Amino acid sequence: MKKLESSLTNMLAVLTVIAVVAGSVLAYVNSVTAPQIEKIKADNLAAGIKAVMGSDQIQVAEPQEVDGFKAYAITDASAQSLGTAIETTENGFGGPLKVLVGFDTEGTILGYTVLEHAETPGLGAKAEEWFQDKIVGKNPGRCNFTVSKDGGEIDAITASTITSRAFLLAIQRAYDKLKESQDGQTGATQQVQN
Repeated sequence: MKKLESSLTNMLAVLTVIAVVAGSVLAYVNSVTAPQIEKIKADNLAAGIKAVMGSDQIQVAEPQEVDGFKAYAITDASAQSLGTAIETTENGFGGPLKVLVGFDTEGTILGYTVLEHAETPGLGAKAEEWFQDKIVGKNPGRCNFTVSKDGGEIDAITASTITSRAFLLAIQRAYDKLKESQDGQTGATQQVQN
């Protein structure tokens, strides 16, 4: 087989063929894996809701989406309200930090889980367990829910203050959205009262 002449036209043709083939392979792999990825995310969310509410015996309502938050009303088998699980995202050091937090009917934190993050392994990734004993059982409406470095009541993860701030801000905003929905107020009304 004869070697192609090294010309701009031939190089562009070869690069175009390589790009089309590579793009087609990536599109195929994405179409094959996307449903499985979505199923895994849904399973993780369902397990996360049970974990943050502290019970396997719960009924979860369809999520209400408002301003980038997803709120799941949680009841027991007899339709008694147990609280709300709220999914929220804030930007951490490495990118988006997606948190699911469970509140009882009074706004006290029952639990939380980090659904997705792009934080530094070994540092920012510690948010999953670092705050368990620091925030579970607390009500963000009754305490200063910021890191102690900023005058708050909660110690930051060592060497990971940005992630700690983002995490606590996510929890605080989830609480604010919970109270806003319970009070039936709009975001503008809430801001005026603060």
